[in-house]
Amino acid sequence: METTTDEFKVSRFAKGFDKIATKITKLTGSPYSSLLAVLIILTWLVTGPVFHFSDTWQLVINTSTTIITFVMVFIIQQSQNKDTAAIHLKLNELIACEKKASNRLIAVEDLTEDELVVLKKFYSTLAKLSKEEKTLHTSHSLDEAEDNHKSKIENYIK
Repeated sequence: METTTDEFKVSRFAKGFDKIATKITKLTGSPYSSLLAVLIILTWLVTGPVFHFSDTWQLVINTSTTIITFVMVFIIQQSQNKDTAAIHLKLNELIACEKKASNRLIAVEDLTEDELVVLKKFYSTLAKLSKEEKTLHTSHSLDEAEDNHKSKIENYIK
C-alpha cells in the first residue's frame, strides 16, 4: 500500500498544540507541579487575614482554579487521545503479526457498544473454557474455541 505525503500533512496549529499539550501534560504530572499547587493554596490561605477573607479574596482562587481546570481538561484529553491511539496501533500490530490471533480484533475500538458486548461474551466463554483446561499453556482463538476445546478433551480421554 503506497501512501503519499499529503495523507500525513498536519496543520501547524495541530503540531504546535500537540507539542505544547505534551509538554504541559508532562510538566503538570510532575511532583514539582503538585508542590507548586499546594504552595499556591497555602499562600492564598495565609493572605486570607490580610484581605479580611473578602469576596475578592475568595473570587481570586475560585476564578483561578476554574480557568486552570477548564483549560487542563482539553490539554489532558488531547494527550490522552494521542496515547490511546498509540496503544491501539501497537496492539493492532501485535494482533496483525500473530498468526493465531483473530484479525477481527484489529481496530476493535471502533466497534459499537453492542458489538463489544458480543465480543466480551466470546471472551467470557474462552475464559470459562480455559479454566477447565489442565494446563496453563493451551489457548483458543475466537473462531475455534469450542472445536479446540472438544478436540483437546477427546485427545485427553484417549
